Amino acid sequence: MNVLWIMADQLRYDYLGCAGHPGIRTPNIDALAARGVRFDRAYVQSPCCGPSRMSAYTGRYCRSHGATGNGVPLRVGEPTLGDHLRRIGVRPVLVGKTHMVADTKGMEWLGIDPRSDVGVHLSECGFDPYERDDGIHPDGPFNPPDLAYARYLREHGFEGENPWQDWANSAQSDDGELLSGWLMRYNDRPARIPEEHSETPYMTRRAMEFIEEAGEQPWLCHLSYIKPHWPYIVPAPYHGMYGEKDLLPVNRSEAERDPAIAHPVFKAYQDSRICRAYCADGIREAIIPAYMGLITQIDDQLGALFASMEERGLMEDTMIVISSDHGDYLGDHWMGEKDLFHDCSVRVPLIVYDPRREADATRGQVRRELVEYLDLAPTFLEAFGGEPLPHILEGRSLSPLLHDSGTGPVAWRQYSISEYDYSTRYARLALDVPIEDANLIMICDDRWKYVYAKGFRPMLFDIENDPGELVDLGGDPDHEEVRARLYEALCDWSRQIHNRITVTREAIDARLNRESPGVLIGVLDEADYEKHFGKPFGRGR
Repeated sequence: MNVLWIMADQLRYDYLGCAGHPGIRTPNIDALAARGVRFDRAYVQSPCCGPSRMSAYTGRYCRSHGATGNGVPLRVGEPTLGDHLRRIGVRPVLVGKTHMVADTKGMEWLGIDPRSDVGVHLSECGFDPYERDDGIHPDGPFNPPDLAYARYLREHGFEGENPWQDWANSAQSDDGELLSGWLMRYNDRPARIPEEHSETPYMTRRAMEFIEEAGEQPWLCHLSYIKPHWPYIVPAPYHGMYGEKDLLPVNRSEAERDPAIAHPVFKAYQDSRICRAYCADGIREAIIPAYMGLITQIDDQLGALFASMEERGLMEDTMIVISSDHGDYLGDHWMGEKDLFHDCSVRVPLIVYDPRREADATRGQVRRELVEYLDLAPTFLEAFGGEPLPHILEGRSLSPLLHDSGTGPVAWRQYSISEYDYSTRYARLALDVPIEDANLIMICDDRWKYVYAKGFRPMLFDIENDPGELVDLGGDPDHEEVRARLYEALCDWSRQIHNRITVTREAIDARLNRESPGVLIGVLDEADYEKHFGKPFGRGR
């Protein structure tokens, strides 16, 4: 058994053909969904890259692993999926992006050399980095100056101090002027790079190279694409594949930005530079066709990857998962980027192809159970035959849903949880919120989505009758009972023990009502001792 775990950064749940998008072309992803299960209500544990990924890589909630925002290191000692798999003989390999920031101070305190095997694993979320590439900027905080993809571009004649930016993520004017892909008005132009040398094909080839070299040891390959994350720029022919006619109608209402109605945190986000830019005239028309082109480019590359695996017989023993770390507002709700908890931001695509015979009964199903991103780690561990680790992993294996014969309902979770620390965002300053209070927590069930915002009223959406989430019922007196129920459910979740990971449940049961050898507490006399322990005092004590 092997696992190919594919992640496309910032891919919305509804921008796939199999998810109902009327215009986008994703035949290879759609075909995989027909061979597996598509989970229609999958939620990430944070609508932001870093914390969402750390939850996926640890199988734990943000409050448990502590990496609550981009740039916040995952602390040394936090166990990862890679650690769990390596213990059972599986090689966990990274090809692409993690958004991981290493806890260098923690390693220094413990005397761990970052260049050692342990230090590398601690720096790479437990993965063996076949190729790490976060794709933000080769001169930025997440990438070394000798980024492999930048070297590759120079080797193929794309010169410059920063070929990642100047070739792969820039266009040019009719007069030959360089037009940066960071500037959204230019996103309707083709990237300067020929398609075969752009980021997505390059990273796909690197994954194929790993698979060809992998040998007999079981492996999990995390192929983590940089796109369709901004800069929204794609090479020809994908830049011209879609146009304004392919845009979905924007999902927003005037009431949402009415200061007398809109939630203060929501309004503060709308007023930020980023969100205003995404709602400027002509911007959706420039970026969304490029965004769709980036998705179709990924789909075409996955088609080549899957065909290669078919030829080598690997589809028979490789679980394939397609996922994303969060969505993208794309101007919906007067928002850009991600950050808040509308479905276009926090709900993600999740497709699981399980080659095992037990999954034959569910092929092609669309499941509506509430699935969380932290369910992937226990699913992978179970697929490789590892023992469950419920005292560490807070998710649950998806196998009961993948192998459900349809003979009856599967007992599953009632609520999904997602968290967001907005302490580094404009909204905190606009609202004058202390750092420690800048937290949002979402809880949703089959019908309702409730958002706790410390210091403010909650948000509440009836996603059954208002699937567009345009009407916030957080202050509506007619829904007080619903808000109270969801708030209590959130409090119940928060009161659970999240950080006791060094002792198994079996070990706790074994210690139940037992004192350490030689220690007697609450024994009255010799007769009382014999009553409780079944032997005279002093014999074999």
